[in-house]
Amino acid sequence: MSPEPFSLLISCEHGGNQVPGEYRQLFAGHQALLQTHRGYDIGILPLARRLAEGLGAPLAAAEVTRLLVDLNRSRHSPTLFSFITKPLAETEREKLLERYYHPYRRRVERLAGELAGAGGCLHLSIHSFTPELHGRLRNADLGLLYDPRRPLEREFCLAWQQQLAELAGGWRVRRNYPYRGASDALVTHLRRNLPPDRYLGIELEVNQRIPVLDGPLWEQLQEGLLHTLVGVLEVRKRRVS
Repeated sequence: MSPEPFSLLISCEHGGNQVPGEYRQLFAGHQALLQTHRGYDIGILPLARRLAEGLGAPLAAAEVTRLLVDLNRSRHSPTLFSFITKPLAETEREKLLERYYHPYRRRVERLAGELAGAGGCLHLSIHSFTPELHGRLRNADLGLLYDPRRPLEREFCLAWQQQLAELAGGWRVRRNYPYRGASDALVTHLRRNLPPDRYLGIELEVNQRIPVLDGPLWEQLQEGLLHTLVGVLEVRKRRVS
């Protein structure tokens, strides 16, 4: 029997920069910081919603600031808590985990597990990156992150990169850039628990200079991502049918 086509799951771990009321005092004097990449992934939540709606996929999206607790980091990561929340007492940090970290991660784990069990899960975790880091320009518009040791993830990213390259606009698409796909992330955690032939964990990284402009170029890129993602999924569907 041929394998079932993979079902899509979209997640957005750094979708917003909201600060819950009881923690607002902690962030006094940090309002400007909340508006930067350190507070959230700029422009990404609307893209995640658009892809989920366009493809009829479940969406898990967090809107609390990553400066409260980083939902995309492992439990023992040194960057799980920011310089604002790391000084809190251990009981307060545990409260943050119980209220925001664990519920979000469990929801994504449940959705991914259900889809993987039903045939296969293509998990697209959406993020953005700063155009410049430590004085060096990032020379990409999009990054597709995957684990090179998982052939289906590599195959998917190669196919998506090719379709994106064929679009008008001349998008610069790089694989495992500006970060390594096997680095600490939610998809990395899920790979440990789900088989490689049933779970693909792909991180889409968008250069923030494009959504910050919020003009025709951003609209063009969003439409292109949706169009090409549909194309790659259709190709796979035909191959396994």
